[in-house]
Amino acid sequence: MNKTIRRASVFCLLLVLALLVRVTWVQAYQGQALADDKNNRRNLIGQYENPLGNIIVGGEAITGSTKTGGKDFGYKRTYTNGPLYAPITGYSSQAFGTSMLEGVYKNILNGSDNRLKTMMDMLTDKRASPGNVLTTIDADVQKTAYDALQGKNLQGAAVAIDPSTGRILAVVNNPSFDPGRITGATDQDAWDELSADKGKAMENVALRKPQAPGSTFKLVTLAAAIENGLVTNLDQQTGIPDPYTIPGTRTPLPSEAGSAACNNVSPRTALKLSCNNVFAELAHKLGQDKMRAMAEKLGFNTQIDTPVRTNPPSKYPTKKMSVDQVAQTGIGQFDVQATPLQMAMVTAAIENGGRLVAPHMVSEVTDSGGSVLESFKDPKSQQVMSEKTASMLRDAMRTVATEGGGKTAQVPGAEVGGKTGTAQRGVNNSLPPLAWFTSYGKLNGKQIAVAIVIENSDTDRSEIGGGKLAAPIAQKMMEAWLKK
Repeated sequence: MNKTIRRASVFCLLLVLALLVRVTWVQAYQGQALADDKNNRRNLIGQYENPLGNIIVGGEAITGSTKTGGKDFGYKRTYTNGPLYAPITGYSSQAFGTSMLEGVYKNILNGSDNRLKTMMDMLTDKRASPGNVLTTIDADVQKTAYDALQGKNLQGAAVAIDPSTGRILAVVNNPSFDPGRITGATDQDAWDELSADKGKAMENVALRKPQAPGSTFKLVTLAAAIENGLVTNLDQQTGIPDPYTIPGTRTPLPSEAGSAACNNVSPRTALKLSCNNVFAELAHKLGQDKMRAMAEKLGFNTQIDTPVRTNPPSKYPTKKMSVDQVAQTGIGQFDVQATPLQMAMVTAAIENGGRLVAPHMVSEVTDSGGSVLESFKDPKSQQVMSEKTASMLRDAMRTVATEGGGKTAQVPGAEVGGKTGTAQRGVNNSLPPLAWFTSYGKLNGKQIAVAIVIENSDTDRSEIGGGKLAAPIAQKMMEAWLKK
């Protein structure tokens, strides 16, 4: 063999060795990264190659799968009562990804989670049979809230919680959307329609849109005042005058009930009549740090995983505020923001003797055979206020429900306490105010906490209020749970 042929042979051998090294490197070290790459279309095809697992409400699947007849995707997601449950399920789309529970448990529902694999699946590298997600949602409470909002043509949201267990019983938005419209690979027109106006059709107001909570936040202010010794007797006059000027300003702070009704009243009367002077002054005396500490114990400034994450979280200001701003936070204005979930958590803690149980909308995650992979039946809890404070708050809330603006929330035979709220918004109050209501109910050992916000309605602006618009919906939701 001459020198030229020998050199060419060695060179070819080196090329073959280089190729073998490269193939080994890709398969042994880069294989998983390439398989998991978001741009790897095979992953997306694999997700919809077989029927998906289901999201369950009350033992019944509210999701399903149907054959597409296409080349790439064998199946696509379907929904039962899609708009009713959209704030919980979210969507699973071949073109636009996933959201809400569909996103959180994507790998469980499409069978790619390693916990689902049998020994044979591991040996053959076969995709496992998909698992299921069992929710805590109560179908009756969910539908009652949705129908009530729709029936009165009210744009808003509602959340219900079982205070003793933290189980989320309902998460409702109106308007909602049908996630079944965007499950395929060619649903661009439907997606564009739902994404219009900054995606308001798919906005999860109940969990992910903090807004000014108005006077419902006075429950937090009163809790802080009792915990810090500013209020020791619900029926003792506070000495706080009305007319009242916001501290550090010359601006009067009116109350809807009027100065004569709110002058030097007791905390019980102040909550019943929603007297702004009392709660602004309590916040002023407490100061920013004590107010924030109470709010944060109840969940403000924290992302809550339900497991759908509340993002952005409800907010009590952390930046240094002036005295007038602190006073305004006492009535749920300035930069205080809350979701219906957050205000339901406040009321749930009050009803549960001051103990806040972590709210959650999933009870179990199982494999296809029903074996439990994750359980949320023993959630974390924290004593966020004393039992005495919680008892005093319930006492004052009962007065609101029996004598004040919460009368329309009464459930026959049940103990009910509530708090109304109306929050100003827009430059110079140019937008219709938000109408809030939060309440608790208990009957025969069952408990429920509810929070509702109404963003828009056909109601005349002068008639917008939590007691008129939101409280009747709370009544229906509480009754649906307490009298099952």
